[in-house]
Amino acid sequence: MDGKHMQIGEVAARTELSLRTIRHYEEAGLVVPSARSQGGFRLYTENDVARLMVIRRMKPLGFTLDQMRDLLDSTDRLDADDELGTAEREALLERVRAYQQAAAEQVEKLRVQLARAEDFEATLRTRLEAPSVTAGS
Repeated sequence: MDGKHMQIGEVAARTELSLRTIRHYEEAGLVVPSARSQGGFRLYTENDVARLMVIRRMKPLGFTLDQMRDLLDSTDRLDADDELGTAEREALLERVRAYQQAAAEQVEKLRVQLARAEDFEATLRTRLEAPSVTAGS
């Protein structure tokens, strides 16, 4: 990482999250700006953007803010790895595995919903393309 700092507007554009949403995640303790400018503006790094992307990906899968916080805490602790004992490391990995499994289950549910939605749209399209049964009767 080059240590470059970004203001919240650039982070919002890169993450496709609103300024309000980013501030909400900050208030919830999910992401903390890495620095502040002399004028008091929030400044973020690439690591902060990556963290927001994890949150953004978890949201549509139905994860709660507490679950997001727990997963981010677990991955932060795994990344800091220096002082983890084997048992603690394995417990953290198991926690991450549980989130991966929950995500996989939600993705499957979304696939089913998408297939149903596509079938519905195709039914409507077919109806619109077919000549009207009542036309000319």
